[in-house]
Amino acid sequence: MVSSTSANVEMTTSDSPAAERLRITEIFHSIQGEADAIGWRTVFVRLTGCPLRCVWCDTEYSFYGGNWRDIDDILAEVASYGASHVCVTGGEPLAQKRCLILLRKLCDAGYEVSLETSGALDVAEVDPRVRKVMDLKAPDSGESARNLWSNLDHLLPHDQVKIVIASRVDYEWARGVVAEHRIDRRCMVLFSPVHGAIEPRALAEWIIEDKLPVRFQLQLHKLLWNDAPGH
Repeated sequence: MVSSTSANVEMTTSDSPAAERLRITEIFHSIQGEADAIGWRTVFVRLTGCPLRCVWCDTEYSFYGGNWRDIDDILAEVASYGASHVCVTGGEPLAQKRCLILLRKLCDAGYEVSLETSGALDVAEVDPRVRKVMDLKAPDSGESARNLWSNLDHLLPHDQVKIVIASRVDYEWARGVVAEHRIDRRCMVLFSPVHGAIEPRALAEWIIEDKLPVRFQLQLHKLLWNDAPGH
């Protein structure tokens, strides 16, 4: 629901219909730091707002503020960087329903498009050309009750499920969930350690010991730029 303040912003900043606008925290050009597109030069479109409050969230600055942008204006800025990969992220981008329009238009323009989403909102209507990188929230996130398990039925082989792990308890939960739902047979599964909460080597060794069918990942952008916004 758009507040009266937000509605006033929409009315005064553009003549475009509201159906073609999104609230944007930032658009930036960087290196993809995770998932199967890791290492590729990528344009990131970070939408404002998120209904979740994960304990370890590293993008709290995207919860509020932002600026209303025409979707065609967003597409023009994305094109200016000359990259073939685009990542739509947040916050939680699907909290803005018009995100679906942006995703479709990016695909129509020929980009390799990925969507980073929390797993708490329905992904059924996401354009099938988009690579969904969908979280499942482990217990230490504080938001595991928000996992929308029906989303697993909408995963395609090119999608990825990411589980961010902060402790041995999280790891055991994740191991059980992957086995119970046979997620590795649906798509790639990523296990990622919470930066500063668990030793990456420990998580890697647990995966090796248990012979899990998952992909270990570190967030490359944190190694390169720490938590600096715009990277």
